[in-house]
Parts: sequence; structure tokens; C-alpha cells
Amino acid sequence: MATGFFNWISQSAAVTLYNLRTIPERRGAALAAAVGIAGVVVVLVGVLSIAEGFHRAMTVAGSPAVALVLRSGSDSEMTSGLTHDQTRLIADAPGVARNDGGALASAELFVIINLPKRSTGTDANVPLRGVSPTAFDVRGNVTLLAGRRFAPGRNEVVVGAGAARQFAGLEVGRTIRVGQNDWAVVGIFAADGGVAESEIWTDAAVLQPAYHRQDTYQAVYVRLTAPDAFPAFSAALTTNPQLSVKVVRQSDYYAEQSTTLTAFIRTIGVAVAGLMALGALFGALNTMYSAVAARTREIATLRALGFGAGPVVCSVLLESLALALIGGAAGAALAYGAFDGFQTSTINWQTFSQVAFAFKVSLPLLVQAIGWAAAIGLAGGIFPALHAARIPIAAALRET
Repeated sequence: MATGFFNWISQSAAVTLYNLRTIPERRGAALAAAVGIAGVVVVLVGVLSIAEGFHRAMTVAGSPAVALVLRSGSDSEMTSGLTHDQTRLIADAPGVARNDGGALASAELFVIINLPKRSTGTDANVPLRGVSPTAFDVRGNVTLLAGRRFAPGRNEVVVGAGAARQFAGLEVGRTIRVGQNDWAVVGIFAADGGVAESEIWTDAAVLQPAYHRQDTYQAVYVRLTAPDAFPAFSAALTTNPQLSVKVVRQSDYYAEQSTTLTAFIRTIGVAVAGLMALGALFGALNTMYSAVAARTREIATLRALGFGAGPVVCSVLLESLALALIGGAAGAALAYGAFDGFQTSTINWQTFSQVAFAFKVSLPLLVQAIGWAAAIGLAGGIFPALHAARIPIAAALRET
């Protein structure tokens, strides 16, 4: 049995190597098939890298050690509202981290302003967030790239790096007009590529009168002493009769916000790539049927010399797979070079504001795309392979 198996392997390898050496003779059809499969990979990776990038921008912002407190029943900051007294009760709850300045809790406002995009000049919704001075320590991943932090009590803003790239007039030293007030841009900050980089921050105490919010806020961000302090912190707030609030981890909040758009983009990407894959499949079928037709006498000769049908089937499948993997690898390399790190922005449907992010071509995404290419190659080779194995030996040998 072992001898028969090794003989089968030997025959399959011999026929496969012969088939691969003859590909240059059929380079036109082979190139067409490979290019079609490469196109599928480029489209699949390109669209799904949008979803990967958006999901990363949203989820990298979330820390399990940071909690977000909203009004009960709210699904986003836009629909929430908290009084000043409520924010003080939240800051005094057990499990809140502290430093020399007091509790690491930031009572915040979230409003939408219009700014022109650099690429098109058209206005887009940009988040303007009023924060407490502790917001930088609460988030923990915010670093200044240029300038300085805003001064409390002044009409000054610091701008996320993503917003600065995507929207005009946000360089340090510039002034932006928001409502009836002018705001000086005094700094640019980074936040590990997270959603905060799409925002503009200012002092909440200055933003409140500018938007007639009196002494109210929309959310409180809190840094906990440790991630496992969340249950006790949440229980203390939700059981307090003076409060009617919803408590979530920051990581869970942003992950949930990314779900809808990410799922939509992935669905569109798979649907478009699926349609292209169908066309590439027919291209692969045509290529392999042509290859089998061109080698009818060679295949029959091998069969007459004692080569089995199995090695013939295997060789045709491996040839088709090789062409598919070549096309898939080329498409993956092209997609990586074209899309990875590409900066853009899109709307977050939960807040109706722009989120700046970078396309993310991850290794799992490339592996998935190569898997699509391999599947197309195998599907495109199976029927020509079976046809090759079933060619009548005597009739094929008589062909001229």
C-alpha cells in the first residue's frame, strides 16, 4: 500500500511539474486568469480594510479601566444629559482613581460643528467636545504632538491629529469660528489612532455658555482604580436613588458604536468581491479547459504509459491552484501597498459626526483574501481536471 501511495505521489509530481513548465506557452490565458483573481483580492482587501480601519479606530479608544456614565436609557452621548450635582456624585463613587488633583473624572459635553474638508472643501460634521482638565489623565493615551493644552476658562481648543489631517483651518495658531465665538487652536494631540483623534477638545466650562447648556453635561468619563473595579462602581451608581444612569465600559461603548457600520461595510465588500469572484471563476475554468485541450495527446500518452487518472486530476488542480495563488499574492501585495495606512474619514451613524481613520490591511485579512483566491483556483480546476482524467486514451492518441 505504501509503495502504491508513493507511486501516486511520484506520478502527480511529475505531471504537475510538466504542466507548470508549459504555462509560458499559454501565458495569455494564464495571465488573464491570474489578473482576474488578483482583481478579486484587491477589491476584497480594499473594502474590508475600510471596515478593519474603522473598527480599530473605534476600539483602540476604549480602555477597560475607563467607564462612561450616561443618563439611563441613552444609547449615545448625543441623547444623554446629566446635571452638575449628578456629575459630582459620580466622581465621588467607589472605585474612581485619584491623583493629587482629585478624582479622575471628566464631565463632558458633545456638540457638532461644521468644518470644510481639505480634500473637497465641502462642510462636514466634526465633534467638538467640552472636557474637564482631568480628561487627559482619564483617557491615559492622549499625547501632544504640537503646541500645548488649552487653558481653562479661555476660548482655546486642542485638535485630534485625525481631524487636523482631514479638515481645513485646524493648524496650531489658526482660529476657527464656531457659532458667535472665535476659538484659538493651541495644540494637536494623538490618541493611539483612536476615535478621540477625530475630535476637537475645549474646556467644558467655556463650551457650556457658548451653547446655552447652563450647568449641564452629557456624560462623565471616569478612570477606575483597576478594570475589575467596574462592577462595584456600576452597582454604586445604578442603586443610588439620587441617580438614574447607565454605566458602561468605554471599550464596550465604542465597540458597540462600530458594529453597525463595520458590518455594513463587510457585507458590501463580500458581496462585490463575490460577484467579481464569479467572473474570475469562469476565467479560471476557461483557462484550464484550454490547457487540457492543448495537452490531450500528452495526457493520453501518460495514461498509456501507466499514469493513473488520480495523478492527472491532481496535476490539473495544482496547476489551477498555482495560477490562483500567484494572482492572489500579486493582488494582496498591490492591495497592501495601495490601501494600508490610507487616511480618510466617514460618518459615525450613532453621533452623526465624522470619524477620521486609516485603512488597515491586517495579516488575517490578507490570509482571508488568499483563501478566496485558492478557492477560486480549485473550483476553476475541478471540472477541467475531471475532464482530463476521462479522455479516452485510444481516441486521444489518434488526434493530430
